[in-house]
Amino acid sequence: MILKQFYLNCLAHASYLVGDPSTRVAAVVDPQRDIDQYLAFAAEHQLRIAHVVLTHFHADFIAGHLELRDRAGAAIYLGAAARAEYPFTPLHDGDTIELGRVRLKALETPGHTAESISLLVFDLDRSATEPQAVLTGDTLFVGDVGRPDLRVALGWSAADLGGLLYESLRTKLLALPDSSLVYPAHGAGSLCGKAISKDTVSTIGHERQSNYALQPMSKAAFVDLVTADQPDAPPYFTYDAVLNSKERPTLDAALARELNPLTLDRVLALQDEGAQVLDTREPGDFAAAHLARSVNIGLGGQYATWAGTVLSRERPIVIIADPGRENEAAVRLGRIGFDQVLGYLNDGLRSLESRPDLTATTERLSAPLAAERLAPHEPPLAEPAPLAPLAIDVRAPSERAHKYIAGSVHIPLNHLAERLQDLRPDQSLIVYCAGGYRSSIAASLLQRHGFTRVSEIAGGITAWEAAHLDVQSGGARV
Repeated sequence: MILKQFYLNCLAHASYLVGDPSTRVAAVVDPQRDIDQYLAFAAEHQLRIAHVVLTHFHADFIAGHLELRDRAGAAIYLGAAARAEYPFTPLHDGDTIELGRVRLKALETPGHTAESISLLVFDLDRSATEPQAVLTGDTLFVGDVGRPDLRVALGWSAADLGGLLYESLRTKLLALPDSSLVYPAHGAGSLCGKAISKDTVSTIGHERQSNYALQPMSKAAFVDLVTADQPDAPPYFTYDAVLNSKERPTLDAALARELNPLTLDRVLALQDEGAQVLDTREPGDFAAAHLARSVNIGLGGQYATWAGTVLSRERPIVIIADPGRENEAAVRLGRIGFDQVLGYLNDGLRSLESRPDLTATTERLSAPLAAERLAPHEPPLAEPAPLAPLAIDVRAPSERAHKYIAGSVHIPLNHLAERLQDLRPDQSLIVYCAGGYRSSIAASLLQRHGFTRVSEIAGGITAWEAAHLDVQSGGARV
């Protein structure tokens, strides 16, 4: 049996190819939208991708089922409770997909979503009764379980789905042999759970012993546990979940429309018409020089997740990238269904060399200099006290609870846009995060909304601690 995991770090997403080397037939499970790696692997192993399965309608990315259908001729399979615009084969409990001496067997495991399924993987040369592995989608992760609250906007109660998840885990997955390998659809960093391990494979036995959500408890206690303290879901999650059920253009079609080189004059015109200019370079490069009113979301971090969080899917996007990385920038937006790209600035920021009047900068402060600016200063008696600089912590609540810079206010990056009215345009704002990636996004958003006295702490709170400056935790200095 061939069982290959493909892991996409920036979305913490795992997909799988399962194949029979004797019949040369394969299935891909939960593919990402850009499918070249599956086709290349199949060609290398002389496999034909005949089937593509979604364990559920994913909320955090657009799956590549339509791409595999159109390019490889794969038949699409969904859980029996799913409803979709495109033809598919519904999988009920016990339904199988035969690859030859390899078999996939469906388990209906609702809870994360109503249509969620898991797939038992049998190597029939080893055993026809004990699965070698189970592909659990977002039902069971390593160290965690799928959150049941992502369908509230579509009419599902988190408590009702949580109850279904309780039953699915205990009556379906925990009934499997302890030796069964567990292959989930996500790892650490995914917002589809709150405590997912960095490991991308486990066993039923290990999860039975160590997973907090699988310990003995009542259904009510389980629902309370798995619905508490979940991270905020980005606004594009419901959009993606719905789009995964739709007949839509493939990624190739979207890229053919989007990868247009644009002159600087055209970019400026589009910006004036309401287009979002997305600068995908690294934070340090963006701070040194960028097109005024552009937003920085660097390709070096969780680019797609933050783009889906701070950009509007209702407004077109123009990309600024280091030359040669425009395709990557568009593909990664396409992975979350942001297909409204109009093009990219030809020659990147080099196009602005003769137009310094269009260029803006962002001040990046060393931690000691930031500390000096934030320290209280007594003005001369004859002068009114100036408005003191304000430090803004844009990290997540869990990070803030662990440690923070004294005197800073907490505005998580995903809530910054709705909190702008709480900030004074005439006050000096010093933004920080953990290492500088999110603070660059935040600073660019503030500048785009007219805040002119914005700087950020280079290296974030990590650099602050490395400079032996005080941080606080729970009200205590550490």
